[in-house]
Amino acid sequence: MNRQRGGKPQGRKAFSKNAKDNEKDRAPKPKPQVKNNSNSTDIRLNKYIANAGICSRREADVHIATGLVTVNGKVVTEMGYKVKPTDEVRYDGSRISPEQKAYVLLNKPKGFATTTSEGKGRTVMDLVANATSSRIKPIGRLGRNSKGLLLFTNDKDIEDKFKSSKKGVPRLFHIELDKNLKLEDLKKIQNGFKIQDKLISVEEISYVDGSSKKEVGLKIKNTGNTIIRTIFEHFNYDILSIDCVAIAHLTKKDIPRGHWKHLSKEELTMLKMI
Repeated sequence: MNRQRGGKPQGRKAFSKNAKDNEKDRAPKPKPQVKNNSNSTDIRLNKYIANAGICSRREADVHIATGLVTVNGKVVTEMGYKVKPTDEVRYDGSRISPEQKAYVLLNKPKGFATTTSEGKGRTVMDLVANATSSRIKPIGRLGRNSKGLLLFTNDKDIEDKFKSSKKGVPRLFHIELDKNLKLEDLKKIQNGFKIQDKLISVEEISYVDGSSKKEVGLKIKNTGNTIIRTIFEHFNYDILSIDCVAIAHLTKKDIPRGHWKHLSKEELTMLKMI
């Protein structure tokens, strides 16, 4: 083989190689393919677990491999498995979320709709906008002209607890009627009654001490307040005001109207024990 000064090879092979390199340079480069964004919100399972504050990604891989993690009810041991935001992920039997769990208690004023939808005017979401970066939502409802305590969270287990038809979470309302509540009607409400063959029951009902018989306290486990209006409309009373004054052991103490607070560890523990 002939060599140039400097020791570089010459000949057909070298020429062919250089020619091929030149052809590559001249060849049009393929356009980059557009990635499918349909799964752009999917997240690796180990990252999902780490984001939930359970452990590090490396430790999450160990937990996945040992079968401690389920996705939509099925054990997943595959490394690199991706989940959707809507998937139900459980670690050691408990449901987890890829964001920090938050529990915000609002003392709602009148004039704010209980909804997460936009275009509804002023909503309760406006009042808690700066409370947390987690995607919380209200549990239960208070009408636009109702006021009082409203709990927000992204904890699905707490949400399910409120909506449980068997247990539920008791809420205490201070209600003002357009006229005195008759004792016989109070007893009927307390004992339970039927509307269109559906049994309507409450936990407790009583007159408010020191006030007229227009004002009553009503404790129920239903998450909405439409049932309250249904009850009193059935007995021909109009409701002038509704104020949720307690949710289980949680009260409005130290929460001015229109303000909110994060639940303490003790308050959260008691709520989970209900």
